Amino acid sequence: MNPPLAQEALQLPTIDYGAMAPMLVLFGIAAAGVVIEAFVPGRFRYWIQLPLALGGLIASLLLVVWQAGKHTITAGSAVAIDGPALFLQGAIIVLGAVAMLLIGERSLERGGPFVAQAAVTANTETDRQQAAKASGATEVYPLTVFALAGMMLFVSANDLLTMFIALEVFSLPLYLLCALARRRRLLSQEAALKYFLLGSFASAFFLFGIALIYGFAGQVDLRAIDAALLGSERDEILLYAGLAMLSIGLLFKAAAVPFHVWTPDVYQGAPTPVTALMAACTKVAAFGGLLRVLHVGFARAEWSFVPVIGAIAAITMIVGAILAVTQTDIKRLLAYSSIANAGYLLVGVLAVGGDGEGLASSMFYLVAYGFTVLAAFGVVTLVRDGAGEATHLSRWVGLGRHSPGYAGLFTFVLLAFAGIPLTAGFTSKFGVFAAAVADGKTWLVIVGVVSSAILAFPYLRVIVMMWLSEPAENTPKPAIPGALTAAALMIGTLGILLLGVVPAPLLDLTTRAADFIR
Repeated sequence: MNPPLAQEALQLPTIDYGAMAPMLVLFGIAAAGVVIEAFVPGRFRYWIQLPLALGGLIASLLLVVWQAGKHTITAGSAVAIDGPALFLQGAIIVLGAVAMLLIGERSLERGGPFVAQAAVTANTETDRQQAAKASGATEVYPLTVFALAGMMLFVSANDLLTMFIALEVFSLPLYLLCALARRRRLLSQEAALKYFLLGSFASAFFLFGIALIYGFAGQVDLRAIDAALLGSERDEILLYAGLAMLSIGLLFKAAAVPFHVWTPDVYQGAPTPVTALMAACTKVAAFGGLLRVLHVGFARAEWSFVPVIGAIAAITMIVGAILAVTQTDIKRLLAYSSIANAGYLLVGVLAVGGDGEGLASSMFYLVAYGFTVLAAFGVVTLVRDGAGEATHLSRWVGLGRHSPGYAGLFTFVLLAFAGIPLTAGFTSKFGVFAAAVADGKTWLVIVGVVSSAILAFPYLRVIVMMWLSEPAENTPKPAIPGALTAAALMIGTLGILLLGVVPAPLLDLTTRAADFIR
């Protein structure tokens, strides 16, 4: 064997462990959680797993803050640490920590919201006994941390194969978490199965898209793809087909129409804290990946993808708003609201001009929406009766008479979803719409305004139902929140208020962070 060739074959990529530290900490914490599940007695696991997960998230956030302003490519060009990556990683950690508080709450019902043994057949006597007595599974904590670490890798991936691996790392734990609801077990298992099957198809599209892009550019590195757009001699059909398939995989995670069909069923069937985690953090990860792919890898092909994704954005806004009007379950209503918000975010994604204004406004929107949806699902966990959460809208009639505090808080959240001034919803929508107008996409803003007007109806209907209707006999009195749920609600509510009243600090931060390594 030729010695120089052997030396070259064994050469390892240079890794900046400092840049990778926030992700490595979370992967290490998740691996430690798996070991704890294997060797620590069951009665002690909760008291170890929850503090360990929260401590790991805090340590990871501190490391992200410590790296502020860093721009580097590491791990053999597989990972890019730049402004958007660090900002989105920080957003995932903060929103994930709030979701972790909801996941860790055990005072609302005995054993918490998660089943003790998911393998027990649903609706059997054994299943009913464990729902009444056994403490919930604690493997949810390492699974959640693995998902959050995968999301952090996803938004910083600098090549498509790394992005695909990160996609699977955060998707597989979510499939499992969706099936672990303590109550309504069959609905939870059905939701997990739908999410897994459709997610597998989306992953297959993503992987096939990578193969086609490799056929066009000869590499999967995003900057190499961008360079190939200048003068590749290969057939451009490979480029367009590959980009279309990549977009299918990303838009599936973003819950954009027509790749949204999993969203209502999964949001309804999954344990509500897991639904909150997906609604907030998965949205950040999906759009973080989409922003990096379009702004770094395919910025020179803007003319080819803007009309298609623009049409998807318009359809997503309208379909999400119209179908939200017809819903009778609060979790399904929030699911279609999430679909409509995916359309608003796509408006910001497509505002590729304007000195990064679209990128900055999209990142602001992701944080504002994350706090809002976490607060919303936090309230949903409290409205319950003896059978668990009361999510049908008929059970919320007259809630303001029974519990004006909870009804007032949920009213504030719904007004934020509707984009009423002095809330985070107004500031974030104004930002993405202003960026779109500046970039010449006024038609998308018109569709967005019409969609927002339609979407305001179901929000106002719930508000009227809570405050202006007489309580029904089956209207439940909400449970008293435990310390963890109360903290999550306080953080979410303060986020909505502060980002609506004093948004300048976060807007300045997103503007400074809107600079990809190209």
